[in-house]
Formats: sequence, C-alpha cells, structure tokens
Amino acid sequence: MSFPPQVQSLDSPSIMSRDPLVVGNIVGDVLDPFVQSASLRVLYNGKELTSGSELKPSVVANQPRVEIKGHDSRAYYTLVMVDPDSPSPSNPTKREYLHWLVTDVPEKSNATNGNEIVAYESPRPIAGIHRFVLVLFRQSIRQTIDAPGWRQNFNTRDFTAVYNLGNPVTAVFFNCQRENGCGGRRHE
Repeated sequence: MSFPPQVQSLDSPSIMSRDPLVVGNIVGDVLDPFVQSASLRVLYNGKELTSGSELKPSVVANQPRVEIKGHDSRAYYTLVMVDPDSPSPSNPTKREYLHWLVTDVPEKSNATNGNEIVAYESPRPIAGIHRFVLVLFRQSIRQTIDAPGWRQNFNTRDFTAVYNLGNPVTAVFFNCQRENGCGGRRHE
C-alpha cells in the first residue's frame, strides 16, 4: 500500500517543505515530525478532504466519515480533532480546542465503529481562518481513555504521553472561517 507524501524524513528539507502539514505549521504547533504509516480518509458530505482545503462551517457541520487503513488488521486507533487557532489565529489563548476524540477504532473501519470519548463539535470560527487537525495514533493496547474535563487548552502532545500513544501515524487538516468570511491563509 502506498501513502501520499507526508513528513518522510527529518533529514530531507525538500520533502518537508512541500508537506502540507509542515507548510500549514501543523508540524510544530500541534505535532512533532513523524513518518506516516497508515492512511486516513476524511469525507465531509461524501467529498474527500485533502490537507490545506478551505471549508465553510456549513460543510463541516456534521461529523465526517473517517476511514482508516494501515498494515495490521488487528490494530486499533485513536482519532483526535483539534483547533490550534482558538479563539482566533492572532490570539490562540484556547489552543488547542478539542473538537472530537474517538478511541478503539478498528483498522479497515471507520470512526463510527470506535468509542466516542468526546462528541463531535462542529467548527464555528468567529475570527480569522482556523486550522482544524485530525490526527491518528495507533494504540499499542485497548485501554480506557477518560474524557478531559474541558475542550479548551487540550494538548495533543501531553495527551499522547499520558496514554502512551507514541507518534502519530497520519494526520490531515483543513482551514475554516466563518460562513461570510473571505480570503485565505497566507504562508510566509
């Protein structure tokens, strides 16, 4: 099985500079560099999401269909969805805002077959263009994962350390702004 290019090597800046997760500052703001070892298909209203897509809140109002494929049909995964730009990209004081948390998702399955720990909350940015990140971790064991007491100031790195989830196996993100917003995210 081949995977789309992602963060392949820490020693290869040319590959990293084209990676949407690096260009969009997902690697750095939310995740450390990692090597992709599974595929994640995210579909909103039947349309597949690609990293860096611009989506309106009306398109992402309902939870997406999330399909997982990897190398071990007995594996289980944890899916985390966060907004690192909450409440606004210029002042992300609630970084990271947790939008969805699902554990025990069987490989070659979708998120509806997992254990939803935190219900999907549709993105509704009020200021600026927000990045919404869906990141997948392979679980070494099935375990009880407790819901955090709040959604704001969730930290993906800390969460993975507490539950010993290790590095991500894949991730994807999209940009979203209020329904009547205009413009795009600019990269320097």
